Amino acid sequence: MLTEYTTPGASVEVRDDESIYSLLTERIKRTGEDTVIAERKTAPGQWTKVTTGEFHKNVLSAAKGLIAFGIGKGDAVTLFSTTRYEWGVLDFALAAIGAVNVPIYDTDSAAQAERILNDSNVKLAIADDRERFDRLDSVIGRCPSLKHILMLDANAMGALEGLGVTVSDEELDERIASVRADDLATIVYTSGSTGAPKGAELSHRNFVSITRAGSLALHEMILEDHPRLLLFLPLAHCFARFIQYASIASDDGVVGYLPDTKTLLPDVRSFEPTYLLGVPRVFEKVYNAASRKAGMGWKGRLFLKAAESARDWSRMQQAGEKPTMKQTAEHLSYEASVYHTVRGALGPRIRYVACGGAPLDVSLAHFFNGIGLPMIQGYGMTECSPVISTNLEWENKKGSVGKLLPNCEAKVVDEEIWVRGSSVMQGYYKMPERTAETLEDGWLKTGDLGYVDEDNFVYITGRRKNLIILANGENVSPEELENELSRSELVKEILVREKDKIIEAEVFPDYEYAKKKHIKDIRGTLQELIDGFNKDMPVYKRIYSLIVRETEFEKTPSKKIKRF
Repeated sequence: MLTEYTTPGASVEVRDDESIYSLLTERIKRTGEDTVIAERKTAPGQWTKVTTGEFHKNVLSAAKGLIAFGIGKGDAVTLFSTTRYEWGVLDFALAAIGAVNVPIYDTDSAAQAERILNDSNVKLAIADDRERFDRLDSVIGRCPSLKHILMLDANAMGALEGLGVTVSDEELDERIASVRADDLATIVYTSGSTGAPKGAELSHRNFVSITRAGSLALHEMILEDHPRLLLFLPLAHCFARFIQYASIASDDGVVGYLPDTKTLLPDVRSFEPTYLLGVPRVFEKVYNAASRKAGMGWKGRLFLKAAESARDWSRMQQAGEKPTMKQTAEHLSYEASVYHTVRGALGPRIRYVACGGAPLDVSLAHFFNGIGLPMIQGYGMTECSPVISTNLEWENKKGSVGKLLPNCEAKVVDEEIWVRGSSVMQGYYKMPERTAETLEDGWLKTGDLGYVDEDNFVYITGRRKNLIILANGENVSPEELENELSRSELVKEILVREKDKIIEAEVFPDYEYAKKKHIKDIRGTLQELIDGFNKDMPVYKRIYSLIVRETEFEKTPSKKIKRF
């Protein structure tokens, strides 16, 4: 039996003189400056193209402006903004001159921002709009290191460009040449569902290696056939940063920067992405929108039958079973009446959807796969820059989080997954004791419980810190119970915990689904669900208390339910 696991294939190498900025310059060397690298939304349904040369010019202008502003190598700069074109430009500009990007989630409060600003000694902060500018301005008096706040909506980029004319090309080139692969590139404060955030120190080598590893593993999605990515997840999250770098590092990848999701589906259709990156809630939204559009009459019944058929089709594919002629005919019928329309909601070019950041309902993955839209689910954490493993279109086990990326190896120690590789963080900023607890001989203790099957697919069963330890000594993973109960379409969100020495489930139901299915006694129906669940569970795993919520759970910026 294996105790350590790797994925065979080409190795990932990063030269000592490479940086995140090198991902951009290497693309220019390969393809020139006239290829389209980005698009920015200028009006409803309208996008403006940005060439590689234009993007690079913007990066260099911003870099010169930052130098003129007094930002030295190793200085911390905060971006406090939604995902927008300027975020991408500034990220590469900071990388180019060796400054440290300390992003703050756009949803963070002034108090949360203050803690990060002071912990990392941020010298300059750049906010996108007046509201976030004011949040920073309200705490600047308690942030000794913070000297200036700029605002993108008040022409911060123009100001940097203007200041930058005082900086020579030679000075800029000297700064760029001074940056090394093992230099600190960013401090990303984790937004875990429990406890205070920790600042993960990630180097240029971390990000360059994970970008190349991701390109090797996901080349069909990221590199082939003119890939187009609509990016709307917060760039403060490593998942979005990684996929942005992967697109920019490809020969003809295009990133569409979308500042908000108020008109997500129309924006998706107008941009016409070939792949989408999202958290489970995004794809739940797509599914629910299709279900609502079908309504409650015969179209609604048709949609539900088609959805179940899609799931069955996907399950048969995964099991290697050949469909019958009747099943094939039924699938073709639903393709014309339902599946084509659902895919069309994501634009005419869509080929893949990638999901991460939180546990995904297996039935949802089967639905998308069954309608001809492969859902690629992976696994990662901020401390690994962030990707550890991923499924592939041709190696896609629903319920698993795929195989390890080429730059990563793993082992299972007392049911906990440990990983090692070139994307593992340097440590936690200013937290040597916590770093020592988490890193051991290069191995990162993920805190995730799981296993690796006979085909080297990784499965996550829960978090060690979330384990419920009962009075009889039995350990229960709440995620295991949550995943089982989430199979019901009536359960929109669920949190399982220990309370007064028994296991309790708190559920936010899908009230729209209940209305569509004419479920009037929601609590009674949920209790029946739990009673049925309990029959198949050992006594120590049974749920003895139910709370029904009227509102959604509070979430972290990465859309995970806050447990405490």
